[in-house]
Amino acid sequence: MRDAWLAQRGFLFPWVPVCLGLGVTVYFALGAEPSAAALAAAGAVALVLGAAARWLGILVTPLAWACALVAAGLSVAGLRAHLVEEPVLGWRYYGPVEGRIVGIDRSGSDAVRLTLDRVVLRDVAPDRTPERVRVSLHGQQGFVTPAPGLTVMMTAHLSPPGGPVEPGGFDFQRHAWFLRLGAVGYTRTPVLALAPPGEGLRLFKARMAMSARIQAALPGDTGAFAAAIMTGDRSGIGQEALKALRVTNLAHLLAISGLHMGLLAGFVFGAFRLGFAAVPAVGLRVPAKKLSAAMALPVAAVYLGLSGGSVATERAFVMVAVALLAVMADRRALSLRSVAVAAVIVLALRPEALLGPGFQMSFAATTALVAAYGWMRDRDVPLGPRWMRPAVTVLVSSTVAGLATAPLAAAHFNQFAHYGLIANLATVPLMGVMVMPAAVLAACLMPLGLEALPLWVMGLGVDWILGVAHWVAGLPGARGTVVTPGPWVLPLMALGALFVVLWQGRARVAGLLAVAVSLGLWAQAERPEVLIADTGGLVGVMTEEGRALSRARGAGFIATNWLENDGDAADQEAAHARWSAVSRGGLRILALRGKRAAEALEDCDGHDWVVLSADPGRALPCTVFHPGTLRKTGAVALRQGPGGVKILTARHVTGARLWNGRGRQ
Repeated sequence: MRDAWLAQRGFLFPWVPVCLGLGVTVYFALGAEPSAAALAAAGAVALVLGAAARWLGILVTPLAWACALVAAGLSVAGLRAHLVEEPVLGWRYYGPVEGRIVGIDRSGSDAVRLTLDRVVLRDVAPDRTPERVRVSLHGQQGFVTPAPGLTVMMTAHLSPPGGPVEPGGFDFQRHAWFLRLGAVGYTRTPVLALAPPGEGLRLFKARMAMSARIQAALPGDTGAFAAAIMTGDRSGIGQEALKALRVTNLAHLLAISGLHMGLLAGFVFGAFRLGFAAVPAVGLRVPAKKLSAAMALPVAAVYLGLSGGSVATERAFVMVAVALLAVMADRRALSLRSVAVAAVIVLALRPEALLGPGFQMSFAATTALVAAYGWMRDRDVPLGPRWMRPAVTVLVSSTVAGLATAPLAAAHFNQFAHYGLIANLATVPLMGVMVMPAAVLAACLMPLGLEALPLWVMGLGVDWILGVAHWVAGLPGARGTVVTPGPWVLPLMALGALFVVLWQGRARVAGLLAVAVSLGLWAQAERPEVLIADTGGLVGVMTEEGRALSRARGAGFIATNWLENDGDAADQEAAHARWSAVSRGGLRILALRGKRAAEALEDCDGHDWVVLSADPGRALPCTVFHPGTLRKTGAVALRQGPGGVKILTARHVTGARLWNGRGRQ
């Protein structure tokens, strides 16, 4: 054991973000919100253990540091959750809504969606008014063109951010909490302008102005794609293009992430190095490599600002900045240590990012690539003749990154792109050699009004990417569906894979056992037999053909999530065709809509399970779920076992936390 610990000396730093991440995971997994005293105690434990570690034995010191980092992760996550606290609307609201536009995007139903701050609601005190609200625009619009900083007014329906659509599902309440989003809703009335854009929001205004110029030069999905990767504005992308990109595993090209930031910084770094080399009198007298890295860093920072500064882009910038600073410090730019530094910074600033697919997939891909190329470098693995190396490198990189991210993509999005590797091989190289360089030139020439030519070149590359996406998406069997894994699958898989990569010595193969166990657990995942929406308006019962839904239309977001989590490729109408009076082992499920149906219900008995979309107003002899009870429980899942029917509610899984209101003091 001592020899195994000694073998890890010099290789322990990459475990720092792993331990921090464990602490963050513990915080979000708690069933009740820890008190301020408990969070302070965790921070104190971290400090004491960290300070005492230097006097402990060689075998105990790493364990002390690990415990200190876990406690620190828990404390930092709790502190962050309290720092972002803002009022959350506690009821359904209908009336005038006034606010300043600070975000423009599109909803899942392809409607333009506005994020507003400086919110004013009728008869709502300022201290109870949300910091931000998000409103989807439906109905007859067009009177006002949404613009950054514009103060608008509308008549809207607002409600608190919803909880999980099923127990254990994605918690939008938690997501909205960290976005400081206190209400969501929609309007069917025209949006009216109250005041023109004032001072502030300069980067947002610059982004949208740049996006408008790009889409004017490149109409359609081509311009919308180009605007998305240059400014982060994805409001112009059509649903068909989005669907094709997702089915072919090319959606990562649309989101400004590590690939874009890396390509941008790499292009600028290479351009400056070539420039220095072209002038020997300068290049031979200055540290050209370090200066080129120093030039690329502020360009990456500007790109971060122009892209909107999303969590994914911030994470990408941190990783690129660490690599460039390593070059300036004569360190290896891409190493597990630099990846660990980037992960520590991201977790310290935004610990909630750990739960998102962006953080998980980007760091999984980067860690796998660094480990794979390090292994190949140490063993002098040949990549073929010099003229073939670029193509082989692209093939190896796409394969390694694809294998590392495929389980995460399948778990989060319930789909597997069977031809994703082909699509990426046909498009990713073009992003590096054509699209991103042209984007950089277009951005540099735009202030002079000379962006037309580089945008045209960029459009050719984007057209190829979209063409590949549509072609591959149209191939038979392009999209495979996967059932949602249980809560322990991804953590076990991640820890196993990290143990394989980070541990030194033959014992690392034990990590493969953990990965195998996680895959086995995933294969045995079982879905609830009955799912009930938190409004009572939709019920889903598992049948031999798949989940049967009680409605062919309405509650589409919930229906889509249920079917995707089942790994079911059917749409809502097809799932409704499976619906009938469903009985399972003597258990009868009835779903009734409307107040009249609730009032007319009389013939139920103790063996019936009834779901109503309206309060029945009286006690019934059967088990009833209606809006009054579901407001307290959230979505409900029923499982039938040897001991009878087990009821699991969303509130039971999420616990009493800050973001659902039950953990606030």
